[in-house]
Amino acid sequence: MLRNRPLPTLVVAAMGLALLVPGTTANAGPVPGTGAALKVAAGPGATSTVPDWRMQSSATATQAGNVISGPAYSDAGWLSVPARSTVMAGLIANNRYPDVRYSDNLKQANPNDFKVAWWYRKVFTADPQPGVNTFLKLNGGIISRGEIWLNGTKVAGTETVVGAYPTHEFNVTSLLRKGDNALAIKASPSDPQNDLAIHFIDWAQLPPDRNQGIFRDVQFAPSGPVSLRNLRVDSDLPLPSLSSAKITTKVDARNNTGQPVNAEVTATIAGQVFKQPVQLNANQTKTVTFTQDLQNPQVWWPFQMGAQPLYLATLAANVGTTESDTAKTTFGVREVTSSIRGSGRQFTVNGRPFLVRGGGWASDLFLRTDLRYIEDQLDLVKAMGMNTIRLEGKPENDELYDLADRKGIMLLTGWECCSKWEKYDSFDAEDNRVAGESAESEAKRIRNHPSMIGFMIGSDDAPRAGLEKIYLDALKRAEWNLPVISSAKNVSSPQLGNPGMKMDGPYWWEPPVYWFNKQKGGAAGFASEIGPGATIPEMDELKKFLSQGEINKLTDYNATQYHLSPSSTFNKLTFWGTALDNRYGKPSNVEDFVRKAQLANYETNRSQFEAFGDNFNDSSNPSTGVIYWMLNNAWPTLYWHLYDYYLATAGSYFGAKTGLRPLHAQYSYDDKSLAVMNTSLQTANNHKLQVTLFNLDGTQKADETRNVNATANGPTKVGSLPQPSGLSTTYFVRLLLKDAAGNVVDRNVYWLSTKADTLNYGGSTWYHTPQSGYADLKGLNTLKPGTVSSTVSTAPAGDDKQVTTVTVKNTGNSVAFFVRASLRKGQGGAEVLPTQWSDNYVTLWPGETLTLKAEYRSSSLGSAQPVVEISGHNVAKKSFS
Repeated sequence: MLRNRPLPTLVVAAMGLALLVPGTTANAGPVPGTGAALKVAAGPGATSTVPDWRMQSSATATQAGNVISGPAYSDAGWLSVPARSTVMAGLIANNRYPDVRYSDNLKQANPNDFKVAWWYRKVFTADPQPGVNTFLKLNGGIISRGEIWLNGTKVAGTETVVGAYPTHEFNVTSLLRKGDNALAIKASPSDPQNDLAIHFIDWAQLPPDRNQGIFRDVQFAPSGPVSLRNLRVDSDLPLPSLSSAKITTKVDARNNTGQPVNAEVTATIAGQVFKQPVQLNANQTKTVTFTQDLQNPQVWWPFQMGAQPLYLATLAANVGTTESDTAKTTFGVREVTSSIRGSGRQFTVNGRPFLVRGGGWASDLFLRTDLRYIEDQLDLVKAMGMNTIRLEGKPENDELYDLADRKGIMLLTGWECCSKWEKYDSFDAEDNRVAGESAESEAKRIRNHPSMIGFMIGSDDAPRAGLEKIYLDALKRAEWNLPVISSAKNVSSPQLGNPGMKMDGPYWWEPPVYWFNKQKGGAAGFASEIGPGATIPEMDELKKFLSQGEINKLTDYNATQYHLSPSSTFNKLTFWGTALDNRYGKPSNVEDFVRKAQLANYETNRSQFEAFGDNFNDSSNPSTGVIYWMLNNAWPTLYWHLYDYYLATAGSYFGAKTGLRPLHAQYSYDDKSLAVMNTSLQTANNHKLQVTLFNLDGTQKADETRNVNATANGPTKVGSLPQPSGLSTTYFVRLLLKDAAGNVVDRNVYWLSTKADTLNYGGSTWYHTPQSGYADLKGLNTLKPGTVSSTVSTAPAGDDKQVTTVTVKNTGNSVAFFVRASLRKGQGGAEVLPTQWSDNYVTLWPGETLTLKAEYRSSSLGSAQPVVEISGHNVAKKSFS
């Protein structure tokens, strides 16, 4: 992301972190109760993952690595931390600070504690067997550098283990002992401006340790004379036909001995069995290749275009009759390409144009891995209708890719901006080496996932010729077969050329009409990261991470908000608040502020995705993709998210969800045209679009029905919005899309103004285009009170899942505007999170009935019964059960 202002130094408390001093008494094994037992497997193919660590600062554990890695060394007083644990994550796990998500508690961490190296240690048992080699594998780098010791011997130093992403493998067979062993890793301090590490830029307040430590698994992998590595599978479809596929499977067979070896590799790929002999000279590695023609393959698609079948490839190497090693991977039969269309990069999947409508991913601020939390997020992404996630310098662990494969969500990966990764002029020989190792390691790790769509080797800038070649050579070694893009910004590189991307902002508030104009971040080309900035959660969520004083301060738009950004560009509500006041009227209190925030977030998020859909088939400058900035938060914040840190969904989420519906009737703010967007590969024939306009008092001003056959994979225009006379300054539009049987398949309500939002493009900055005029939506403040009734029923929906169905009826004489349903743990209880609502923040006219469904974990309720709380812009809060 384009961030051209320096970030402020993190404010810290004067009090340092109290560290415990380890004992000096010899101890043959781990201290009882200080970690899970680990026995390193002796059989080939049985990988053992380090389950947890003992962690201590080198300022306290001052002994050398040969002492600390001795099995008899006592780590009494060290902290037990998870297997994947940065230093800060380990301290948090040990309750060294009050809740670092709340208020400004994060300031209590003293940065001086992270200016020294930290030790990680694990005692384990082993039973080495003759003829079995054991390899120590780092599935990612040690941030920022690692020193590796085993049983008193240095395995690798900081000149070798450098950077966040390079993987490493060391043969430690000769160092293993029968019985107790000890592994120790020393992690150097991290500085994202000087290390090829991980940086959170201006996404949140920064982690005090700058993610120092171990964030990926460390494993022991035994094998016999021959190891299998780098299993990769490619599929080639004879497009446009999908009737067959050529599958190419490769694996590297490595001789671990100083003698020639004859082996046989057996492969079971998509149910077919193959065998191939391989002769290996001493210490030689050869690539073994299997090819097959798969007839009538089950083709993998993004979820809105088809199913997500996965095939399995399982390989085994035998030396004589003894199994030496195994390898396996899942893969999907699919083909991704890209080209420049108009000004934007157009991706195609299996030969079909693919409109990217995605969001930017933020890993946990302390790089912790919570698999259920990640899956819950991807479920919300899919339920929202979003088809792509961009990973800017946060490539995540393997589990995210596996989940994306199963759920059909595309992933666009690449490096981050605003850190060492793009300080190209400062690169020395080591930086070049680490950059290449990073690209090769990441590409090998993720290349088999059908959810992958491309690799960006730059974000806000493109690498120069020398580094570009390093990256491209690295990707070639990894046999990367997907699009490679020079930059997320419109910056070409010598070999790759035009990226077909734009990064023209905004990152702060814009009105709905902005997205339909083709200037700046409007709907033309591929916008790699754009969004309207501040995203205020509902009050329940605010209370989880803000004090009451901080909540009250939200109405002061010129006040610095700690839970915005550390950047002075984004640490105040400024433009967002100005627009809120001018369009909706100055909030009377903080509750009114939160209520109006949902309206503002809903309408602009909906229009952002609708605009890029509406312009997808434009003949001159089509929109080919958009990445909403951002999808989620690394830490609780008041901006840049579609669902909040606690997985609550508010106006921001449901505006996007409405705009991303698979078959969707929508309005264009620029020219008042109407369209139906169809993201599936089948035409929706014989549909009808009913267009109704209402004045603020509910008076119907126009009602028209139009026939529509919605073309597959794109928008279909359906005329323009009626323009009756006598419209109130603030008025409503309701679009009802009905199928051939008359069933409503999409419902969309707009609140519009006879006064337009206008923009001053000449005053634009890299993050914002100011408004020169504001729509007048203040009439919403004068709506008469609305009245709704509701019936609620709950039924099981699978393992630990249930669905609560809520039928809401407008029983009053006025519009019930922006009605929200929330699911509670009993009467007056906390909100059940996460909950997937079919729809929310809905508007009903007198007599209208809508059915909403909420899916959630049964266990989330505990012993309470589900209670549904209904409220609205002009509807008093009431509970139903």
